[in-house]
Amino acid sequence: MAITPRIDAAGLASANSDDLLLLDVRTPAEYGTAHIPGSINVPVDLLDANAAVIGGRIDRDAVLICRAGPRAERAQRALAGVGVTRTSVLEGGFEAWRDAGQDVEYGEARWDLERQVRLVAGSLVATGVLASTLVPKAKWLSGAVGGGLVFAALSNTCAMGNLLSKLPYNQGAGAPSVRQVTAQLR
Repeated sequence: MAITPRIDAAGLASANSDDLLLLDVRTPAEYGTAHIPGSINVPVDLLDANAAVIGGRIDRDAVLICRAGPRAERAQRALAGVGVTRTSVLEGGFEAWRDAGQDVEYGEARWDLERQVRLVAGSLVATGVLASTLVPKAKWLSGAVGGGLVFAALSNTCAMGNLLSKLPYNQGAGAPSVRQVTAQLR
């Protein structure tokens, strides 16, 4: 298979899996809930911080997987920065893979990062509105969260998601180390 910057679920399903390395860059908790069989969990923060070491172990075409695409694109940029260019991002991410009816390994159900962001953002907005009945300036909390969400959409990044991904809930007992990841890449 010729590697392209993006691949859809059907293209990945029809590819020779022996020729591809599947790198799931979601949090350990998201990966533990459900993942593509044969994929390796390399959380995007771990990859960002250790791109040269991890990239040095990638010896074949790699497909980068996250929930919907942005974290995989971030991982692709980090790897390209250290000279690893034989990567594809799974279009629509794990969600597209699962929705296409492809094989999935399931584990303990946990909330994905996007759902956590919606909970925290919604809670902050509701708190700002309610608190503004007593302290009028509290309305600015809601405004700040709204502005942050607009920026997140326009930049295709999410500062709140990045912060939440570092919480122990999202690390789980299975958070891989650089050593564990590089051992799996051998």
